[in-house]
Amino acid sequence: MIIARILSIVIGYVFGLFQTGYIYGRSKGIDIRKEGSGNAGTTNSLRVLGYKAGLITFLGDLFKTIFAVLLVRLLFGRQYPQLVRVLELYAGFGSVLGHNFPCYLGFKGGKGIACTSGMILAVCPMAAPLCLLLFILAVALTRYVSLGSILVVCAYLVQTVVFGQLQMFGLSGSALTEFYIVSGCFTALALWQHRANIGRLLKGTENKFGMSKKE
Repeated sequence: MIIARILSIVIGYVFGLFQTGYIYGRSKGIDIRKEGSGNAGTTNSLRVLGYKAGLITFLGDLFKTIFAVLLVRLLFGRQYPQLVRVLELYAGFGSVLGHNFPCYLGFKGGKGIACTSGMILAVCPMAAPLCLLLFILAVALTRYVSLGSILVVCAYLVQTVVFGQLQMFGLSGSALTEFYIVSGCFTALALWQHRANIGRLLKGTENKFGMSKKE
C-alpha cells in the first residue's frame, strides 16, 4: 500500500508538470513567470495575457489534476477498492506539487488553486458548490482573488471533515484519518503559497481583480 501511495503522488506530479500558463505564455513569446506577479497560475495569466489565457490556464490546470485522479482510480480501484479515495487524494496532491514546484522550471510554478479545484471535482464533488459560491462572493464583493482562493481551500477542508463524519466517503478508522490529513495538506500548502497575499490582505495593500498594478 505504501508503494501505491508513492506511485499515486508520482503520477500526480507528472501530470502537474504540464504548466498550462507557462506553455501558453511561451506560445506568445512571453515567460509568464517574469511578468506581473511572477506566478505561472490562472490569475497572473489573466492579468498579463488576458481573459482567454486565464480561461485556458484554469481549464488546463483543472483537468490535468482530474486526469491524474482518474488514472489512479483506474489503476488501483479494483486492487484497493476501500482505499482508492485516499489514493486519489495523493494523486491530486502530487499534481499540486508538480504545478507549484515543477522540476524543469527551477521549482517555480503556480499556487495550486486550479489544481486543487480539479481534485475537489474529482474526489469530493459535493464540496464544490459551496467552494464555488464562496469564491464568487469573495471576488464579487472584495475583488480579492486571493481571498476567494483561501476561502475555497478552507471551505473544502471543513466540508471534508463534515462529510467524513457523515460516512459519505465510505471510509472509517485510520483510512478516514489519513483522508483528513491529506486534505489538510492541500489547505496548508495553499495557505503557505498565499502567505504574501495574506500579509497584504491584512495590510489592505493586496492587488484587486481588474487592477493593472503588479503584485
